[in-house]
Amino acid sequence: MTLEFPNPSRSFDEVRNAIRFIGHDGMFEVPFFVEVEALAKSSAGLRNMELSEEMYLSTFDSARRSIEDVAREAYSHRRQTSYTLTAADFR
Repeated sequence: MTLEFPNPSRSFDEVRNAIRFIGHDGMFEVPFFVEVEALAKSSAGLRNMELSEEMYLSTFDSARRSIEDVAREAYSHRRQTSYTLTAADFR
């Protein structure tokens, strides 16, 4: 099966300082986290700014397709219980 993202919900995880979203591989739910530093570095307009949870979620929404592509790539390399995407994953 391939990794899909049928549910557009996402949330801010304060403990991880990341945006959490879910992928699905058949009936299996696969949690992903995108570190907020990765979001800030991916958008030149956000660098060196103190951002709110709302701004991070909005940035995630704007870049969702490319984030999902990076998530699929990470998932294809190795199966894990969850994935944390960092700035290094977006190069």
